[in-house]
Amino acid sequence: MRGLVRGQAALLLAVGGLYLLATVLAGTFLNVYLWKSRPDFAMIGWFTVAQQMAVGLSFWLGGKWVKQHNKMNALRLGIAVSGFFYLLVLWLRGDAVHYIWPLGLILGLAIGFYWLAFNIVFFEITDAGNRDFYNGWMGLLGSLTGIVGPWVSGWMISYWQGGRGYRIVFILSLCIYGVAAVLSFGLHKRPRGGAYLWLEPWRELSRRDSPWRPAAAALLFQGIREGVFSFLIGLLVYIAAREESKLGQFALLTSAVSLISYYTAGKWFKPRARLGGMLAGSLLLAAFVLPLLWKVNYTTLLIMGIGTSLCLPLYMLPMVSTSFDLMGVSEESAGKRVELVVLRELSLMSGRLLGLLVFIAVLSVNQSPQTITLLMLLLGAAPLGSWLMLRRLLH
Repeated sequence: MRGLVRGQAALLLAVGGLYLLATVLAGTFLNVYLWKSRPDFAMIGWFTVAQQMAVGLSFWLGGKWVKQHNKMNALRLGIAVSGFFYLLVLWLRGDAVHYIWPLGLILGLAIGFYWLAFNIVFFEITDAGNRDFYNGWMGLLGSLTGIVGPWVSGWMISYWQGGRGYRIVFILSLCIYGVAAVLSFGLHKRPRGGAYLWLEPWRELSRRDSPWRPAAAALLFQGIREGVFSFLIGLLVYIAAREESKLGQFALLTSAVSLISYYTAGKWFKPRARLGGMLAGSLLLAAFVLPLLWKVNYTTLLIMGIGTSLCLPLYMLPMVSTSFDLMGVSEESAGKRVELVVLRELSLMSGRLLGLLVFIAVLSVNQSPQTITLLMLLLGAAPLGSWLMLRRLLH
């Protein structure tokens, strides 16, 4: 039985790795593709807002399907809709910037359905004893795909000038999504749960003694940083270098460092080290934004990117593992794992939306490079809030 679980975990990691590869191949340059049609930070910001709104909605609405029906179909739907999104982008070409909201909503639905199902299955085939190990492997796969994907797509886009390179990259991503969908049929159908409790996330947060109150606050702080950094760094690298190949090179170097750091963390980072490790990671994530105060160019962005990749596992592994551990503290909480995954994602989404709205509001007043850098420093310090919220749970 243990070997069967390990086999399913390995297959889930393979599906997740292919999904990540397809996503980074096309997704790394998606915002650059839109930027080249209309250079507007607010436009990219609203595109990301639409995604996050759809992610939160798909988690909440899809929770019933995942708990009471076949969660594997939700995972496959997420992969299929991801492919459909890039088909739309291929069809619209330069006109894609005129459909930012519907495109963002479609991509958000795809992301939401996929990660909702993936997170539930991940919880079911791991436990508190091996969760850091599998989280480390997932981070390792993310780093490997981050090395290969952006470098290959950056080279292709630079080699085939104009829109042809982008079209080839988007088509290649479609094919990989297809392979991931086929491979997912090897994952066993998971047992169904009981009735889906629509308001459980709110009920859980209303309980004064609930450990999910500090956990949700910590996730909100995580989202504040993620919402903006997820698209801004790549755009700044492209703006500074003016070459897609340079963005691919940036992703290759930072992902190579991330591969080493996630491998090391997955092997040596134990639950007892979460408190100190998370504080160190939070401080370092803010510190590595400081070089941008001197000058925003490819070199300083690379210093920040490499530093972030080096220390991110110290922050992320406690964040991910702690929230998943809370789902398994009792038989009752394990039975509500779908609702708790929804709570986790809604907390992240709230933080991401808050960070994005602050970003858009500030840039509507002042778009100077100094303003953007100071804003990055402010948002980049948000992980310290996560540590403050979680410190009692990390003992």
